[in-house]
Amino acid sequence: MMTENGWRSPDPRRVLVLGATGTIGRATVRALARRGHEVVCLVRAPDAAAARHANVEFRLADATDPASLVRDGIRGERFDALVSCMASRTGAPADAWAIDHRAHVDALAAVRDAGVTHIVLLSAICVQKPLLAFQKAKLAFETELMESGLTWSIVRPTAFFKSLSGQVERLRNGKPFLVFGDGELTACKPISDDDLGTYLADCLHDETRHNRILPIGGPGPAITPREQGERLFQLMGKPPRFRHVPVAMLDAIAGTLGALGRVSPAMAAKADLARIGRYYATESMLVLDPETGRYDADATPSFGTETLFDYYARLVAGEAEAERGDHAVF
Repeated sequence: MMTENGWRSPDPRRVLVLGATGTIGRATVRALARRGHEVVCLVRAPDAAAARHANVEFRLADATDPASLVRDGIRGERFDALVSCMASRTGAPADAWAIDHRAHVDALAAVRDAGVTHIVLLSAICVQKPLLAFQKAKLAFETELMESGLTWSIVRPTAFFKSLSGQVERLRNGKPFLVFGDGELTACKPISDDDLGTYLADCLHDETRHNRILPIGGPGPAITPREQGERLFQLMGKPPRFRHVPVAMLDAIAGTLGALGRVSPAMAAKADLARIGRYYATESMLVLDPETGRYDADATPSFGTETLFDYYARLVAGEAEAERGDHAVF
């Protein structure tokens, strides 16, 4: 059935949502509400930016505390599905294992007791090549979810618009666009929050997405960092200027911080962030061909209607604002 707000489910579910206050979480809640599902969101604090719909309820609960999750969130009630957009803020090891793994393991146990039969998990495409703690933590929970006996949909998006928008202010201030190497070491197929939220919500009724790992990107071809910079300069009416940062510099920074981290927890934390930055500077966010070890843009599915360059146009025009959070690289 179609409504003025889009597709509406003929079989509405009672859905518990974790991570509902992030930009992707809010988009997912909106999509679930438009489809007529009864949505209960667990949040740590009231969020003025969160979606407000007649069939959406916000409950104050700590999803990382099993007792609070059951007592304040589930409240002895029954649910049909869990949708989790919850993720560690920084990707640092302690945070990753606490949120990306342990909190999800606890949630899996709790929602099973509440009658949940289907879990939709927002993961990340970078777990294909797990070199970092948060990737290993996500994979560990993915494995437990797949072995749970419940129906599952594991969604692995490519890149988010917000994570590719950190240099807009640099360019506005007359600075060059930073790229690693020649700016063509990596590529991605970015997907918007609203398109991703729609994709996640539709996993509930689309049986072709059940018990499957689902890599997903946005519409259009894969885009390199250099192409991102060129389009931003074009939209701003400025000649393109790039500053090329050698990957070896990232290696040196990470190595130095790692050495200092042996005696300083603060430096160890910075070393972890440097390694994350180095990963994203050198690895594409596309489907990885396990046989060749190469990233394959053609094998990376596309979904949605809004392109990164559409979003850039709105940013430059002042019609959108990037909420970048803790996952920003620049």
